[in-house]
Amino acid sequence: MRLILGSASPRRKELLAQLGVIPDAILPPDIDEDPRKAELPRAYCARLAREKALAVAAGPDDIVLTADTTVALGRRILGKPADAGEAAAFLTALGGRRHQVITALAVRRGDRIWQRESLSAVKMKRLSDLELNAYLASDEWQGKAGGYAIQGAAGAFIPWISGSFTGIVGLPLAETARLLQAAGYPLWRQE
Repeated sequence: MRLILGSASPRRKELLAQLGVIPDAILPPDIDEDPRKAELPRAYCARLAREKALAVAAGPDDIVLTADTTVALGRRILGKPADAGEAAAFLTALGGRRHQVITALAVRRGDRIWQRESLSAVKMKRLSDLELNAYLASDEWQGKAGGYAIQGAAGAFIPWISGSFTGIVGLPLAETARLLQAAGYPLWRQE
């Protein structure tokens, strides 16, 4: 049995290590991540996690773990910004408001798939022009849903969260442990 992490995210690999789990392989799938017309954020996120799990080549006994993190402002999906201008628009829209961070997980073993979502509420303060421009100049926004990473410099912009910090980062550990165990992965084994 091998554990395959279907994600190129270094943060997900680091979070797995907190559970004492080191993937045997890292095989990020290449799928279309565009939302469908009128698709809601939670359904979108769950669909992507499932499609990623199905797209990873694995043996019948291998366990594939995939995830997708989406920032939702109401019914609007704020994905990974294409450029600094879009990142600025996202951060400005999020400023002074609560939004939702959804991380959907999928674990596949053979023909079975287990899924779960972690939903967290996050409040971002309104950013001054200085804060916004300095954050954009850092390039930390690149490749991040909603244009920010709570575990980085943007943590200074987040006065309040309700939910899972690790879910906001991109891999909710409680839910991940539950799904891996359901698929038969031996967590907490003694050496």
